[in-house]
Amino acid sequence: MTVQPGRRLAATEFLRYLAVSVVALAVDTAALLLAANFVHYLWAATLGFLLGAATSYLLSVRWVFRHRRLAAFPKTEFAAFAAVGVVGLVLNNMAIYAAVEHAGLGLLAAKAIAAMLTFMFNFGLRKWGLFRP
Repeated sequence: MTVQPGRRLAATEFLRYLAVSVVALAVDTAALLLAANFVHYLWAATLGFLLGAATSYLLSVRWVFRHRRLAAFPKTEFAAFAAVGVVGLVLNNMAIYAAVEHAGLGLLAAKAIAAMLTFMFNFGLRKWGLFRP
């Protein structure tokens, strides 16, 4: 059975996005845990998410995605990437809040749940909206 080139590219991009997401999650989580010592945990979560999103964008456009629909307009591309991130941020913070306040989980466990929930959403929307031929 032969794998079609388009499917191979999609699988490669998915695995690369997963690797980039792990790096971005490390940046996000480190910032969250550090900032939570100084500000409310939801502000810390927001700061961490923003730093992680910037990391994700830079690595995604340089290594993950072959096709960039808005490559000629990097400010617009980043704005669209960030817009997906804003929705991801809302999902992230809602999941963290629910896990901490209603499920009684610790902050790190809550972040793990939030990361899983937002990963597929972010990849799917970014791939479909920004990085497809």
